[in-house]
Amino acid sequence: MKVADIIEKLDLKVIGGEEGLQNEITGGYTSDLLSDVMGNVDEGDVWITLQTHRNVMAVASLKEVAAVIIVKGLEADENTINQSNDEGIPLLSSEMETFELSGKLYQMLNE
Repeated sequence: MKVADIIEKLDLKVIGGEEGLQNEITGGYTSDLLSDVMGNVDEGDVWITLQTHRNVMAVASLKEVAAVIIVKGLEADENTINQSNDEGIPLLSSEMETFELSGKLYQMLNE
């Protein structure tokens, strides 16, 4: 499954990193603690978080995630969006709560 495949199904908004929409998704990880993500997320995962600052994209790049989804309709700042575009890692937004989005993504990945 590719990042582009989950956008419509999960009603996600693309904020940045459009060039990575064909990234292959191999799993998912949900956490708001950057050190936890650095130690546990796998390459190709979609990372679900409520964090919106630029360091999110630094960790996403370091760990080569497929995409980052920001929950609760929170807004990423301009620096975060610019970093997403520079790295080619999609930065997506959802109005859903973390728990709901994580469950829906889990179901999609295990169909």
